[in-house]
Amino acid sequence: MSNLNYSTVLVFTFILSIVICPRAVSQHHSDRNANEHISNFERQWLAGDHHVHSRYSVGWNDETDPPTPIIGGDANYSIPMNAIMARLYGLDWMVTTDHGGPNHSKVNLEMAYPELLTSRKAVPDLVQFYGMEFDTPGADHSTIIIPYSHKEADHLYEIESNFNSTEPYPADSTWDTEERMLEALSRMNQFSKKPLVIANHPSRTATALGVYGKYDPEQLRDWSDTYPDIAIGMAGAPGHQAATLNRDGNFPRGAYGFGRYPTMGGFDQMTARLGGFWDSMLGEGRKWWITANSDSHYHWTEGHIDFWPGEYSKTYVFAHKNYDDVIHGIRSGRMFVTLGDLISELYVTASSSISEAEIGGTAEVTNGGNVEITIRFLDPDVLNAGDRNPSVERVDLIIGQVAGPVKDRSTDTNSTTRVEARFSEDYWETEGQYLKITYLLEDVDSNSYIRIRGTNTDELEPEVDPMGEDPWSDLWFYSNPIFLEVRE
Repeated sequence: MSNLNYSTVLVFTFILSIVICPRAVSQHHSDRNANEHISNFERQWLAGDHHVHSRYSVGWNDETDPPTPIIGGDANYSIPMNAIMARLYGLDWMVTTDHGGPNHSKVNLEMAYPELLTSRKAVPDLVQFYGMEFDTPGADHSTIIIPYSHKEADHLYEIESNFNSTEPYPADSTWDTEERMLEALSRMNQFSKKPLVIANHPSRTATALGVYGKYDPEQLRDWSDTYPDIAIGMAGAPGHQAATLNRDGNFPRGAYGFGRYPTMGGFDQMTARLGGFWDSMLGEGRKWWITANSDSHYHWTEGHIDFWPGEYSKTYVFAHKNYDDVIHGIRSGRMFVTLGDLISELYVTASSSISEAEIGGTAEVTNGGNVEITIRFLDPDVLNAGDRNPSVERVDLIIGQVAGPVKDRSTDTNSTTRVEARFSEDYWETEGQYLKITYLLEDVDSNSYIRIRGTNTDELEPEVDPMGEDPWSDLWFYSNPIFLEVRE
């Protein structure tokens, strides 16, 4: 598949669009589809990937002044090719995210964007957002997702040309500061349709558990404090998880390791550590969500470290299949993430005597009242892309208290977080094609949150991933939280 030339890709795209693309994506983008009161009626779980590179993630010819871009230098595939493979592996939405360099804003505007427009026509059943992997000032990389509009290209060009830390030539260190990132968020906040920013591979530069690198807790809190409806979260599971399938196999999952702290069950330590950074953010009541992505550059069968979009990791958003509602679902935290197609649907409901909420929402409960937690999930009885049919071994209900802002902004723990209950298959019941768990959370007397986690392993907590681990053997899924708000 990777050796197809561009013409073949377009022909294959046409055939594929007939076979697996029975309906076009709605490109309606009025505010009517983006308000909080839209009914969940006919919303569905839509699988996606917010971090996909094309051939416009370029290399650079440094023998010219200024350096000139080398198309295909850091990623190999056209945008339509990525879209085809995304649909083949079951994705409903995708973000093309090429990263920058000297004057790369023109590459995105003049080359990548026109090809994205072609790709939208070629693969009409895939919601294809325009975005980039931002060389984040004062930090590591982050995804910027630009909402669909007639101004989307201009908006990304404005952000990249003025704030991407590697954009200027000669290089300018004053562009690489956290203050400049806050300025970038401020500018995004002025757009009529606000972008989304997601911190990518947040612990990639960490050297130990809780010893962070280019991202640290204080910095992410600054983003969340300043523009919480733009800086909405982080990648819970990084890409590059096919690294261990490379020919020599002696690689870490997610390209973590080699003197840096590895992933844990394929997930970044900021997410996977029970009572860790993610729980500390939720314990402040922050709407700080997690995602998963491929970070696809080159496929592992060509001697590299990546899966195709959707081949291994998926971020599911509960949304109508149009641009605005997918954005709204991500911003609202109506998401769960899974590796290896361990599950394909997840419904979590928290119901009290006065209120009810689902993933990403808030349920009110009277002080000392009970909350019934209902979990329904679909464990698909099909082979995944690794020719396995994994089964969920256990589901965990995790709870933590919401105590408000921490005094020390470098805090990366929440001591109140615990596994409230662990459910094996002996506990759940069958409801049609779904597996169902019910649990009564009694005497709720403090603001809290719940979240769900599951695995095909017998590990009580996700363990550090060893070098060369088979990624298909160690699978986890995570929901985003539901908050519980106590009322007198």
